[in-house]
Amino acid sequence: MPHTDAVVVLTTVANPIEAEMLIKNLLDRRLIACGTMLPGARSLYRWEGGIADESETVVLLKTRSAMIHALEQSFADLHPYKVPELLALTASAGLEKYVAWINAETSLTVS
Repeated sequence: MPHTDAVVVLTTVANPIEAEMLIKNLLDRRLIACGTMLPGARSLYRWEGGIADESETVVLLKTRSAMIHALEQSFADLHPYKVPELLALTASAGLEKYVAWINAETSLTVS
């Protein structure tokens, strides 16, 4: 498999409706090629002096490393959380056709 600059960005939102809205907006902006929603997650974390226990939907966003900065900026407008999770996991290799598709979908000019 060829080397790639593809990344999987991990984030969470409260529910599948928020996940769908986020994904569709990022697709419209051509910042991602694909978003996968994984509902039914449970997150426990420290927040505002206590421990929170929340149901969430995990969202996996497939894109290129060159899109990370634009994703950060878009999260400020689109993500429903005050402190959104945005972790970019580097893909060291990938199926050539899939990687080419990610590159093509995130390289098109938005008019």
